Amino acid sequence: MSSTGTDSTKLGDVGLIEVQLDSLDSSHNFANSNGGTPRTKTLPEQQQLQRQQQKNVFKSKVFIIAVSFSSVLMIAMCIGFLVHYEFSGDISDMETVSYWHVTLPKEQQEWYDRGINELKLALNRELNRRRAKNVILFVGDGMGPNTVTAARIYGYKEEGLLSWERFPHMGLLKTYCANKQVPDSFSTATALFGGVKVNYETGGVDATVPLGNCSASLQETHHVQNILNWAQADGMRTGFVTTTRVTHATPAALYAHVPDRRWESESTMPAEAQQQGCLDIARQLVKQKTGQQINVIMGGGRQMLVSNVNGTDSDPLDTWAGHSTDGRNLIQDWAQQKAEQGQSHAVIQNNGQLKQLDAANVDYVLGIFANGHLKYDHERDGSDAGMPSLTNMTLKALEVLGNSDKGYLLIVEAGMIDQAHHRGNARKALSEVLALNEAVQAVQAHLKAKDQLDETLLIVTADHSHSLTINGHPDRGADILGLAGNSKTEDTPYTTLTYGTSYQGFQVDPERMMRKDPSLSDTRDWEYTQQAAINTNENLHGGSDVTIHARGAMSYLFHGVHEQSYVAHVISYALRIGRFRDSTIAESLAELMPL
Repeated sequence: MSSTGTDSTKLGDVGLIEVQLDSLDSSHNFANSNGGTPRTKTLPEQQQLQRQQQKNVFKSKVFIIAVSFSSVLMIAMCIGFLVHYEFSGDISDMETVSYWHVTLPKEQQEWYDRGINELKLALNRELNRRRAKNVILFVGDGMGPNTVTAARIYGYKEEGLLSWERFPHMGLLKTYCANKQVPDSFSTATALFGGVKVNYETGGVDATVPLGNCSASLQETHHVQNILNWAQADGMRTGFVTTTRVTHATPAALYAHVPDRRWESESTMPAEAQQQGCLDIARQLVKQKTGQQINVIMGGGRQMLVSNVNGTDSDPLDTWAGHSTDGRNLIQDWAQQKAEQGQSHAVIQNNGQLKQLDAANVDYVLGIFANGHLKYDHERDGSDAGMPSLTNMTLKALEVLGNSDKGYLLIVEAGMIDQAHHRGNARKALSEVLALNEAVQAVQAHLKAKDQLDETLLIVTADHSHSLTINGHPDRGADILGLAGNSKTEDTPYTTLTYGTSYQGFQVDPERMMRKDPSLSDTRDWEYTQQAAINTNENLHGGSDVTIHARGAMSYLFHGVHEQSYVAHVISYALRIGRFRDSTIAESLAELMPL
């Protein structure tokens, strides 16, 4: 291993090389100081010196600092992993989280307990990332935030919740349209269904089309396609249910391309528009492709589909909306088309026929239950000869649409909320919200029974708000339809609910030349008109944001303040229809998500 006068080592033994070099250097210095030649250390001496230097390394400050720092770092990492693990556990299972149980006065304990319960729900919320097979979109027409709050109190007191307010995901929608701060239902429905904001009182056409301009509306490049078109193109079943006329603004936006919402039949169209080739909304429903492919159509509006129908006390005409007089019978035409094409179909016109409908053996249903709008829910004749409720229609629609493995898209409009507000009848509006609430509850029960809750995107929103306000400082538990207190300037009582604008809402006592005393009237009467700041021909819409609530597949995509047009894009993405149908990115993502 060694030779006389030289020091040799194994090439791989770096430590020994360093020792030998140190030894040579030390010997050289010793020899120089004594005028002689360096003395070569023997191998035992070299090994002893190496061991001594190794011991010195472990005692050095650098080594001690390095070891200490490494130890602190390891401890910190361990603590970090433990904290991360514990917090991860909290998110998935609130039941394991400990919190201080303290004895509090009952006035405090109630709110602490409620807070903990809500926290548990929030921490246990899961994100459903699967692709939606079905979508059900509920639209409360005119159901602004104050309407929702008032209806909640009306039905369940301050502590209660409406069924959709228990959904795990929600946001706000900005409702302005392309050219107005405060919109109408036709423009907002086009935004909801088509993903494009358009001009006031137009629908199914983009903002290049001015109100009433027939020639511009005929240019197909300016037609707005929507979730119904996209779903049909993908082979899905589609349908809509409404408590208004099936040709009214909200449902019409699903199938028509019209520059004026008033063109429900030929009687309200200018002669020039008819000569230019524009079709009224009723004809577009029955004669054009999108309308012909709708599997379920339910609502009112016979006076637009059939000429010269007669109204009755139980089924009056909507006199302000016009009615057809050109000899048409579009209900008969619809049935004839389906028969010629060999498609199983049914025409139903009352509650009894709806109940008896064999949904399992029919592919197309046209249900027209009223000449104009349907009756308010509290006025309905529930017999077989009467009109069905929103819940009745919606559940039957789901039975028909559920006959396909391709999934379905259903739009449900609670349209009489808006009609009641326009007349200034707050109690009717709140009652209609509760009817919508019943329908949403029934649909959830239906989906749960069929094990379809997780594969269905369920949405509840509104198209716009109204000018309803909640005033004063009424006591908790007070009647929401009652009095809030007395004016401090005129000492006249005022109601909790009032409107900004209304028909006959600005009420003056002619003897006192002051605001009329509402305590002299029955403010709970169905026909009572709440007072308003401004009189006009009807209660006008409000411009506030509206809420949107969602549960089920992809519902987490509603999470903040959105443009109203965003809704159509979420539905399109959730179903992988429209622009997402052939998207490579969307299809790749879909492969990673369970169906």
